[in-house]
Amino acid sequence: MADSKEWNWKEETSLIWLKPSEESYYIINRWEEKGYKDVLDFGCGLGRHSIFFAKKGFNVSAFDLSQEGINHLENWAKDEGLTVDLTVADMISLPYKDNTFDCIFAYHVISHTDTAGMQKILSEIRRILKPNGEIYLTLCSKETWSFKYVGYPKVDENTVVKTAEGPEKGIPHFYVTLNDILRLFADFDIERIRHTDDCYFDGKEQNSKHYFILVKHSVK
Repeated sequence: MADSKEWNWKEETSLIWLKPSEESYYIINRWEEKGYKDVLDFGCGLGRHSIFFAKKGFNVSAFDLSQEGINHLENWAKDEGLTVDLTVADMISLPYKDNTFDCIFAYHVISHTDTAGMQKILSEIRRILKPNGEIYLTLCSKETWSFKYVGYPKVDENTVVKTAEGPEKGIPHFYVTLNDILRLFADFDIERIRHTDDCYFDGKEQNSKHYFILVKHSVK
């Protein structure tokens, strides 16, 4: 299993990481309608989604491997007068009791591992998610440029390590196909899977493909 490695926020300059993602608006509305209250921001980074959920009245817990990220979120929540339960933790071994959360939001984070790590992470998610609770997550697509064309060193058949300079240098990235997802989440109830292509941003053509996945903790 690859060692977990934190994002180097000193190398990140984009303000996108301080604004809620487009998908979070939909998922917050969905979880409000379902009456969910206890949410985990899974790999919270600088805390953009923790703050968003807390402002909407959710009971928010958040963790990240980066102490810098947690410190940033702690100060941000304090400035906003919000309460967020924070901890530094590794996603392969989470410090939460069984059946703790109604819902888990894991945006562009679970992919930062290899195949063995992914199995452990999904086991942890199933452990801490309440029966009939939901998780919304993203996974990297094997059709994207960083898996198909760059030639990054491979850890296993699903995983490469990014070597380009920047905040993700040295971090493993796990990639999937639709069939991979169906196997990985065989013990969950799959609500929806979308395959997206961010084909133009930052003023140029891109090839950045991800799966957006909504699943429920099965009680079968």
